[in-house]
This record gives sequence, structure tokens and C-alpha cells, in this order.
Amino acid sequence: MSTLIKHITFLLCALCTHSVISQNLITNPSFEDFANCPEQLGNFDEDVQSWSTPTIGSTDYFNGCSTAMGTPKNFNGSQPADFGVGYAGLYLYAPDDYREYIQAELTEPLVKGKKYKISFYVSLAERSDFAIKEFGVLFSSNKLHFPIRKELSKMHLYKDRENQYNYLEIGYSNFFADTQDWILVHTLFKAKGMERFVTLGNFKNNTRTRFYKTKRKAKQGAYYYVDMVLLESAELSDFAEKPMAIGSNSEDNTIELDKIHVFENVLFNFDKYQLLEIAKIEIQKIYAFMKGGEKLTISISGHTDSVGTEAYNQNLSKQRAKAVAHYLEQLGLPKEQIVWQGSGGLKPIASNASEEGRKLNRRVEFVVSKKVN
Repeated sequence: MSTLIKHITFLLCALCTHSVISQNLITNPSFEDFANCPEQLGNFDEDVQSWSTPTIGSTDYFNGCSTAMGTPKNFNGSQPADFGVGYAGLYLYAPDDYREYIQAELTEPLVKGKKYKISFYVSLAERSDFAIKEFGVLFSSNKLHFPIRKELSKMHLYKDRENQYNYLEIGYSNFFADTQDWILVHTLFKAKGMERFVTLGNFKNNTRTRFYKTKRKAKQGAYYYVDMVLLESAELSDFAEKPMAIGSNSEDNTIELDKIHVFENVLFNFDKYQLLEIAKIEIQKIYAFMKGGEKLTISISGHTDSVGTEAYNQNLSKQRAKAVAHYLEQLGLPKEQIVWQGSGGLKPIASNASEEGRKLNRRVEFVVSKKVN
């Protein structure tokens, strides 16, 4: 069976599964439906059905039907279309704060207080000389349209007094530098009840964007391909309803996919990031679970207490997440199945007023998800 046929078969099965369990609120999620087969750069707004661009930045559309804007080879490198034959391409970081975005209308408004999951796949273009560490997701009550080519900052957004917003940010330290594979980007959130449109991109200017250079003489930017956008109820998701065992059938060793879990024994001494022996035992259970059966990915997030500066805690939390990630690699888990990030002391789960509370905040969280081949 060819690779394309396998991907199409998987996609059809996935769509059938979600039609029973959870509805995707994004129309044309993998950019397969088009008004025009793309023949030039910057024509995403005109070519793709059910999608638009909220600014006059020249977002691109690639489809296997085209010779000029086809797949896998294009002007920024080569990237197979793993979810059909089409995908979007956009600059998330470029000189002079230039930005590109993609926008879609939801099939129905989100319900206030209800939990949802949004996910999509990204891959950094080979000719990019920067990679960013955060991806922005902006929900709005009304459709966005701004005649600008720069970042969609709060200054611009709140000039539209009739619009309401719900902004999310997804960031990982080693997440967005992969130029070969499609990497899953996802997060869970609670709806405000006004969300009718969603826009993906980078909403920060160059000064505020967390990035790193992928080439020594970097001057162009970070160009990403985006595909398979999914927005669904987290409460109805098959991932959220099926607990899975970690290494045994004991109810004490169960884990739900796409849900945040806290390592019970992966705690750290003050100002330290070295793993304790009891922590290694728990990580070994996660490894045993992940290596069995279908391929999974794990997203690891490190946290600190409130003692110290924000910058110092950010770096310390990254080191703690990195320690867990590296131990999983040492056990034999492939590097491409692991992503990690640091959140500093911004997300405490206990009071920092006591040593016991600070100890609980010096933790590592993780999310296990299915990996699409």
C-alpha cells in the first residue's frame, strides 16, 4: 500500500471515529477543499474554502494538484502532505515584524464553561533560519480583518470594540525546530462562550517573540507548514474517556490520553533539577507504558516555586523538564516522541507561603497523546 493511500485510509477512519465520538468544529481541517488549484504565492485567502486570512499578509496554499505550488517540493524546501494533498504555509517570524495568519469560522459557537481541545500539526520549512518557541491561537466573536502586514497585537485587536477574544499560547522548548516530520501542537482550554472564529499564528512582535537561530547567518525568518486542524469537545473526546494502564492493569497506574498529569514522585530539592531515585522509578513506568503498543508522544512541562526571579525560574523549570526528557531517552524512548518546556513559577498548584506548598509547586507535568504516522 502506498504512503498516500495509507494516510488517506487513516484520515477516513479518523473522521468516521470522530463523527461518532466527537465532532470537529473546523470545516476543511486539512485544506483539501479549494476554490482554485494554487498557482501563485500569497493566494491562500482566494484558493482555500472555509478559510481566510485576517490581515493582508500573503499566506500560502500548497496542493498536490499544482506544479507551481505543489507538494512535497516548494520554494521553501520539501514537505510531504501527510493528511491528504494540501496544507497551509505562513511566516510566524520575519524581519520588520512581518506576519501571516490563517482564520476559520467554527461550525457552531463554543459553549461557555465547557472544555475543548484544539490541535494541529506543524513543520518548520527547511529554508527557515529561525524557529519560534510559541504558537498563538486566538478565538474571536467576530471575523478579523485588519489591513496590516505586521503582527496582530492587542493594540490592533482592541480597536475593534465590538469584538471579544480568548487568547491561548502553546510553547515548547524543542517543539518547532523539526523540518522533516509533522509535529502535533495541542492544548485544552475552557470556553468563554463568545468564540465563533479561530486564528492561528504569532501575535507578538519580534522583540517579544521567543525564538532561536537554526542557521549561523540568520536573516530571513521562521516559515511553517500547518495541517489537520481539529477543535473538539474535550469532554466527549475518546482520548478523555478511555483510561489506559501504565505498565500494569492496576487502577492506580492508569492514565488518560491528552490530559495533564503530575508526576507524583518527580519532585525536586530547592534550586535543583537532578532526578531523585524515586523519581526515576515513576518515569520508568511511563516509559514501559509508552513503548508498548501504538506509538505515543509525551509533552513534559517543568515548574518551580515562586522563590527567585522570573527569568531564573523559567530556566530552572526548563532544566527540570529536560531532565525527565533525557532520562526517557536514556531508557530508550525515541527523541521524536518527546517534547518539553518550562513554565517557571507562573502556574502554582499550592500556596507558596509554606515550604510544603513550595515543594508541591516544584513539579513536572506531562501529557501523553497519540502520534499520527
